Amino acid sequence: MVTALAVIRLRDLFAVIMLFGIYSLLSASLFVVLDAVDVAFTEASVGAGIATVFMLGTLALTKSREKIPAAHKQVLPLLAVLGTGAVLIYGTSDIPYYGDPSNPIHHHVAPRYLEGSATEIGVPNVVSAVLASYRGYDTLGETTVVFTAAIGVLVLIGGARRPHSEESPRSDPKQELMKQYSILRLITKLLLPLILLFALYVQFHGDFGPGGGFQAGVIFAAGFVLYALVYGLDQARQIMPPWLLRIGISLGVLIYAGVGVAGILLGGAFLDYGVLDPHDPMHGQHLGIFLVELGVGITVSAVMISIFYAFAGRGR
Repeated sequence: MVTALAVIRLRDLFAVIMLFGIYSLLSASLFVVLDAVDVAFTEASVGAGIATVFMLGTLALTKSREKIPAAHKQVLPLLAVLGTGAVLIYGTSDIPYYGDPSNPIHHHVAPRYLEGSATEIGVPNVVSAVLASYRGYDTLGETTVVFTAAIGVLVLIGGARRPHSEESPRSDPKQELMKQYSILRLITKLLLPLILLFALYVQFHGDFGPGGGFQAGVIFAAGFVLYALVYGLDQARQIMPPWLLRIGISLGVLIYAGVGVAGILLGGAFLDYGVLDPHDPMHGQHLGIFLVELGVGITVSAVMISIFYAFAGRGR
């Protein structure tokens, strides 16, 4: 009876997760209609793709019986949660209402970016100009947050890995079963080059059209996640080994910060791209945005693939 109830609950959770994925895909379509194609790329790749795989992986690693935790005092965690919640609620007290036409961003910030980006940055995509140049400090902080979050996740779930295929070949019956789906494997092999090529297009064309480093990184990672799901984790590790991903996680942040340090060494300010080319500051802006977006793309893709490896490499 308990096993039957557990199966029913797992089926319900599976249905809920799939509904979340469908909702994310519909949200991505809505963002396209609203001309927010950059956000649509991210929502489709992360929300409908990678996040759905992570939730299904978590469900697959969850046992059917709940482990009784050891007795401990819960007063301190409760106080920490209440204190954090109170600070967050207090911080939202000064935020303008959503859609308020008197919001300062509609009168000062947005018009300034729209009017000045063409002459100061020279990048047709205003979103890339804002994220990589005007708000370069913020984007560097966000990239550092992604890096820090990856380290924390890998520390928490990076242990208890399954043995590699060379240690115990044919140890995963699911992958042996996947070999029978020839159509799925063929379609994946045909789609994967197109996905990776599109990720490169979004990466290197993000200053002229929708896209950028974060969008390209998650699309690139989604392609490898698809390949690993169909062809197996060991096969994916041979193409993208974990040691290379660990280098990529930190390399992207170093590239981003290195561009800022280069600006200081050349006599400008931190993340001042104009000094990268003294004869043509506009070209320096293009070069700086290209480099920092490349750093973001490397870090994001390496983080996403590393977290997937950590999930897929654990036993039940």
